[in-house]
Amino acid sequence: MKVTIIAGARPNFIKIAPMIHAIQDARNQSQNISYRLVHTGQHYDEKMSATFFKELNIPHPDANLECGGGSQAEQTAAILVAFEKELLANPADLVLVVGDVTSTMACAIVAKKLNTKVAHVEAGIRSFDLSMPEEINRMVTDSITDYFFTTSTFANENLAKAGVASKDIFFVGNVMIDTLMANRSSFKRPALFDTLNLTNRNYLVMTLHRPANVDQGEKLRHLIDQIIQNVQGLPIIFPIHPRTGKIFTDLGIEAPNLHIVDPLGYMEFNYLVENAKAVITDSGGITEETTVMGVPCLTLRDNTERPETIETGTNMLVGTDPNNIKPALDILFTGDWKTGGIPELWDGQASKRIVAELLAL
Repeated sequence: MKVTIIAGARPNFIKIAPMIHAIQDARNQSQNISYRLVHTGQHYDEKMSATFFKELNIPHPDANLECGGGSQAEQTAAILVAFEKELLANPADLVLVVGDVTSTMACAIVAKKLNTKVAHVEAGIRSFDLSMPEEINRMVTDSITDYFFTTSTFANENLAKAGVASKDIFFVGNVMIDTLMANRSSFKRPALFDTLNLTNRNYLVMTLHRPANVDQGEKLRHLIDQIIQNVQGLPIIFPIHPRTGKIFTDLGIEAPNLHIVDPLGYMEFNYLVENAKAVITDSGGITEETTVMGVPCLTLRDNTERPETIETGTNMLVGTDPNNIKPALDILFTGDWKTGGIPELWDGQASKRIVAELLAL
């Protein structure tokens, strides 16, 4: 079986790493499976892409489509054109896409139009918020997918309600957690930990990048002001997303306990998360990682496609209203935050299950 694996953005790299390793293990056992790794170039910042290949021991891509930049439409169009040429030149039995970024949707469309089977890893998750570009990507991808690999029973139910046959749904667990568990012992203490005199459980990590939070300057200012005012003076480490940075710089927000840093590599970022008192974020993937590490997580979104991180894990959906931040932080600082647990099959073995299913197919 020839598998073309698609990676385009930071979360993709984290998810494909364990699957590449699982395929390599299967090949070492004389199994008939091989892969070609295609990087669409959707994220091209060194800290957002190339660093992850180095840290997670992923081989250099067989092809880089260099489709970074531009609007949603421009990027989608560029990937459609470039990946069609790539797949025609290098046919595959299966195109494997992960997550919910533009590359996932665009490459799935190309594959189906070329009569190639599509497998979607992290299929079936839904926020039911059509204002999110990622939700459109999920819906379109799942509407043309052949094999659905899921992270939770919630995703299974969403697919069943959409009419997907049970024989095509494979509940395998979470490949992002495979990577977390495989690398947790190698997390790297960043230099800023000592430079800023941080101590375990006495600082917070913050990430923000979603349009609902960062596109309106005054909204972003109000959110950050509320966070600064209600963390009892603890340091806030803010590795700033390039998208957020452009807007944030113009606001001129400063505070003694707010520390703006460049995007960090996987090992350094997760060291900070694992040892933080809490994380404030609007990311989906980080809510999964904090759940497994047992770190309180405040999610500044009005919905989530990962309800298991709330029902089972350490995540709280705070919303995008800045006035909701103080009550949530009050719960954190009174010591009443829920303990949380680890969702079913988030055991570090999802990639092995996926490869086993592919071989069975």
